[in-house]
Amino acid sequence: MNRSEFLKASAVAGAALITDPLAARPFLTRMPATKYRTALVGSGWWGTNIVRAALQAGESKLVALCDVDQRQLVKAGEEVGKLTSDKPKLYKDYREMLTAEKPEIVIVATPDHWHPLIAIAAMQQGAHVYVEKPIGHTINEGKAMVRAARQTGRVCQVGTHRRISPHNRSGMEFLKSGKAGKIGMVRAFVHYGGGPGQPVPEEAPPKELDWDFWCGPAPMRAYNKQIHPRGFRNYLDYANGTLGDWGIHWLDQILWWTEEKYPRKVYSTGGRAIKKDSTDAPDHQVATYEFEDFTAVWEHRQFAGNNAEKTHPQQAVGVYFYGTEGTFHMGWLDGWTFYPVDRNKPIIHEDAKLHKPDDQNIPELWANFLEAIKTNKLPVSDIEIGHRSTNMALLGMLSLKLGRSVEWDGEKQVIKNDPEANKLLSRDYRGQWKYPVV
Repeated sequence: MNRSEFLKASAVAGAALITDPLAARPFLTRMPATKYRTALVGSGWWGTNIVRAALQAGESKLVALCDVDQRQLVKAGEEVGKLTSDKPKLYKDYREMLTAEKPEIVIVATPDHWHPLIAIAAMQQGAHVYVEKPIGHTINEGKAMVRAARQTGRVCQVGTHRRISPHNRSGMEFLKSGKAGKIGMVRAFVHYGGGPGQPVPEEAPPKELDWDFWCGPAPMRAYNKQIHPRGFRNYLDYANGTLGDWGIHWLDQILWWTEEKYPRKVYSTGGRAIKKDSTDAPDHQVATYEFEDFTAVWEHRQFAGNNAEKTHPQQAVGVYFYGTEGTFHMGWLDGWTFYPVDRNKPIIHEDAKLHKPDDQNIPELWANFLEAIKTNKLPVSDIEIGHRSTNMALLGMLSLKLGRSVEWDGEKQVIKNDPEANKLLSRDYRGQWKYPVV
């Protein structure tokens, strides 16, 4: 898409947001006199997607792109050059960028292990932050991020865009209206097909990549092209596997539905039954979350694709809410569907309304982010909401590592009577990097 085509598409998208009651934002009706100085940290494919939405909204002046991989930095610069006349400066070190550019908005789209340090530094510098999910690698990092947002008074939006997707919103209205009856169990899942794979040898990092900086506060390990770019999710030094990646989206849907803020007990099991490649995250996992009024289950698998529940060619994904009046499936590409217990009643369905090319709703979430900044109100995916949803995934991983269940005190954010487990709420940082104060 060239710049003129982008501007036309922006106008159409803007009109759609104005007329859609789920996404109506009065500031989209005119071009603002000033624009927010905006910077991106982590210029890979997903970070570029977010910047595209920011530019389309028409309220950002892109002042900087920051990445430790020069290849991604140059590619992102070329991409945004087709969409805007802005001339963002290119940086490797986010600290230098924050000091020099003093951005008003910072997008954090790095691998998970970098989210807390960059987001906190940006907020302390005075910037509002849009940070990708999951918000961090450990629970105490999330606590520090929430504290930073509250102490600085900055808006911190988490990229759980399903909080604002039209079909997710209408589906939540359906569930909360009681039309599915009393719900006693919820099951969230993502199933990929696949085989064992094979190990990929370690090698010297590309000359354009500062691998030491990429690893940052996390453990330093030999470079492997399966880790970067885009493969870090399945390396536990830098992320938390499928549960940390996909799990937060669907566990967040559960927390959105219930009035309970956190589970009281968590147990998880799983492992690597099939995978033989260089990754170390579980290739299958089941986590059970005990709430006061219902039970939630997460499951994922990276082999033996589930054709019975497949919603599109690559995967089966979503959440089933099991109620006394029927079963409700909240999906992705397929929208939502309610299957009544009474066979004489019709199945109810609503299609998804997603944006190409990535079938997400980033523009709506970005619009809400801007509105929160202007009105000084919490956004729909506020950092505290993202923290709780991230905690669900991290507690599942923590239980898996311990090999036993844990009792969670959500108010104090500690594991009850379990010093060994509480040690896993943080981890040591490497080298010059200091763990956020919690």
